[in-house]
Amino acid sequence: MTERQEFKVLRTYDDFELREYLPCVIAEVKVSAQYSIASSSAFSTLFNYISKGNKASEKIAMTAPVITAQKAQGSESAEWYVSFVMPSGSTFGHLPHPNDSQVKLRELDTETCVAKSFRGKATDELSRKKVKELRASASKANIAISDETRICRFDPPFKPGFLQYNEIVIPAYLEAI
Repeated sequence: MTERQEFKVLRTYDDFELREYLPCVIAEVKVSAQYSIASSSAFSTLFNYISKGNKASEKIAMTAPVITAQKAQGSESAEWYVSFVMPSGSTFGHLPHPNDSQVKLRELDTETCVAKSFRGKATDELSRKKVKELRASASKANIAISDETRICRFDPPFKPGFLQYNEIVIPAYLEAI
């Protein structure tokens, strides 16, 4: 089974969870494109990095999810950050440097987020709908959240769309919790 990004559920609401994500390292590629194009165009670059496309020619295990993040809401054609979470226990200093300058390694600290899961192919339309639902639910629960949106995909693209598992994850502000 594919290793998943580690988190603890802090509280369960009717249609979302409040989670604490543990520190991790991500490999990330920035793409200026529409959502539908961004993740597929960055995926091969990231996959190449974990498949020996690095200075040490080391293979790095694939993990889930593949995260497609937008730092601010709203723009149709915007900057997206597509990332792979490195296996648990990975540290920035011990990961091999990428051969491709597009791939950036970044450490993430412990982070509190709201998360909503859904089934189906994570299309732009379905993802926007789920983001809107999560933002409304968090607001109703009086949880302040950031403008960043993360669309987390857990299944390979060849898996039938109706079977695909995804999550919307949005960082929350601790002082409001």
